[in-house]
Amino acid sequence: MGILITGLVLFLGIHLVPVLTGMRNNLFSSLGEKRYKGMFSLVSALGLILIVVGYARAPSEPYLFAPFPFAIMIAPLVMIISFILLAAANMKTHIRHTVKHPMLIGVGLWATVHMLANGELKATLLFGAFLAYAIIDLLSATSRHAVKSFTPTSRHDVRAVLGGIVIALLVMTVHRLLFGVKAVHWGV
Repeated sequence: MGILITGLVLFLGIHLVPVLTGMRNNLFSSLGEKRYKGMFSLVSALGLILIVVGYARAPSEPYLFAPFPFAIMIAPLVMIISFILLAAANMKTHIRHTVKHPMLIGVGLWATVHMLANGELKATLLFGAFLAYAIIDLLSATSRHAVKSFTPTSRHDVRAVLGGIVIALLVMTVHRLLFGVKAVHWGV
């Protein structure tokens, strides 16, 4: 469990640096843009690797609560919405223009439905940490009015929706191969 926790601290910790604008600005000015982005990427990658390895090695028990059947039932729909939001976050979409922070909302939806559909300590730790990150970062971004100005286009919305649906369906199809749990009855 220690590897998982270390990975979460590194990955989510570095992603919370922009929330601490003073720290972020100091690091950015002392390291320069390239080194700051390089450090950010390196710490993120190391954290992500430790999360994957730590989660795989962590015991499945204890269970903190019984999985919520409703969360299991709605997970496929929530994941399609989540993937659409994640895709829209990096495009000039009307979705992004309206929602403002689709990536954080998508991560929050992903984390919530996965946490409620599992019940294991390791799953609650993993998805609870990502949910907490999404909430903290969303509150910070909203209070800082951290929204880039752009002109949305419908073609980006179409790409985000279609891309989000396709990727979500692919992930659900191979979920058991990737994560050891069959997410949909038609999955492999």
